[in-house]
Amino acid sequence: MDLDSNIYIAGVRGMVGSAIRRWLEAAGYRNIIGHPSSELDLTNQSATTKFLLRERPEYASLSAAKVGGIHANNTYPAKFIYPNLTAD
Repeated sequence: MDLDSNIYIAGVRGMVGSAIRRWLEAAGYRNIIGHPSSELDLTNQSATTKFLLRERPEYASLSAAKVGGIHANNTYPAKFIYPNLTAD
């Protein structure tokens, strides 16, 4: 990757995505794209397609996920697995 490459990080505010962003920034990468789920719903295919066509990322890190902790994940597994499987 060039330092000027457009890099998209899904889940940029989460634990994994924010660590990736910090690492890339420390390494000198300048064009890091990331939006919180309140701005871009990755389960909405139309919105995701429009975003990708507009931003044209050359690389992507898909580190977004709906999580709820051990108890919630065990109690309501479908509530978490469905949006994670349908995210573009």
